[in-house]
Amino acid sequence: MGIGRRRSFPTEGGTRVDGTRAGAGGVTQILGDKFPCTLVAQKIDLPEYQGEPDEISIQKCQEAARQVQGPVLVEDTCLCFNALGGLPGPYIKWFLEKLKPEGLHQLLAGFQDKSAYALCTFALSTGDPSEPVRLFRGRTSGQIVVPRGSRDFGWDPCFQPDGYEQTYAEMPKAEKNIISHRFRALLELQEYFGSLIPPGASDDHSGQGSREG
Repeated sequence: MGIGRRRSFPTEGGTRVDGTRAGAGGVTQILGDKFPCTLVAQKIDLPEYQGEPDEISIQKCQEAARQVQGPVLVEDTCLCFNALGGLPGPYIKWFLEKLKPEGLHQLLAGFQDKSAYALCTFALSTGDPSEPVRLFRGRTSGQIVVPRGSRDFGWDPCFQPDGYEQTYAEMPKAEKNIISHRFRALLELQEYFGSLIPPGASDDHSGQGSREG
């Protein structure tokens, strides 16, 4: 897939599976004007797939591409507890709805191992079913702790990244953006698109900016 100019990529259902609506604007907020495509948020109803994170991301992306009949970018987020063999994983949305951040912490009450990792996967389809879905992953390791901080964003209050004294919810947004699992996945995505842009092509469109959906 050659990228000589900006292309529009619908993003599935607000782009997150943890019950929040970060939207396409959240992507451009993190990457700024360097991302070479315009992202347009589009609500798409998808089945609730089950399986491993990669399998779910691929299935969702393929179905979204079929529905829009074009290129799509789908995001999935997992929160994986090492003591539970990776659960809740891709099912964190339903665990969070039932248990809230306090309940997520209590799931590990009987375990010494409180370690976990947050995983973000962006799945990209060109819209051509004969081409494989590309996956871009970002992972941040941390600990599951007693919830602290704002309750505005899912499980952030109970996840404390390694090397920090604050939970995601306690961090300033700018600080979280540069260490989060989502940011790391977006960097992989940005690097991929950057490798497809012919030398000098981005300069021809530098004045267009990025439109937030």
